[in-house]
Amino acid sequence: MLAQDVPRPPGQSPDGKWVHPPAEVPKASRADRVRNVDFLFEALKVAPDDESAKAVENRIWALWMVSGSDTVDLLMLRVKAAIEAKDLNLAIRLLGSIIELRPNYTEAWNRRATIYFLKKDYSNSLADIREVLAREPRHFGALSGLGIILQELGDDKHALEAFRRALAVHPRLERIPDLVKKLSDKIDGRDI
Repeated sequence: MLAQDVPRPPGQSPDGKWVHPPAEVPKASRADRVRNVDFLFEALKVAPDDESAKAVENRIWALWMVSGSDTVDLLMLRVKAAIEAKDLNLAIRLLGSIIELRPNYTEAWNRRATIYFLKKDYSNSLADIREVLAREPRHFGALSGLGIILQELGDDKHALEAFRRALAVHPRLERIPDLVKKLSDKIDGRDI
């Protein structure tokens, strides 16, 4: 598989930078955030083109990144700095601290899953992806990551299932339709 065929790790933008919360996010109640995310997922399913879908996706990421805690936000900035300094072990330790403080903050689990993936520690990555999906079953980043790991492990059938689940949530997800087609042809065979 070529590098350009592999989707970027969850939480990374196309230019390889990590997605982070905006500097100023208006405070909203948890119920408001849940309603907003639900609305955005419905908009994502009916987005008329890739550009619109990407704008909705970015809004979802922004809402997911809101921790509701100044301490967690500060620690997430330190995680970003550790990642940029390529100190993945420090990033994992910081994310562990965030998870201890806020175990329901899904993006800490997701970010740590991504870092474990980058370290090729698939066992821990899969464990964290499980935590992400328990909290947000529509997390297209975690579903994509799950598919990538399963494909790396040679479990094409379950990788295809994960990619299909990701597309059910986000039909215009970058590169995933190509992986679904490729795996479908491999597993189900090609039409004659």
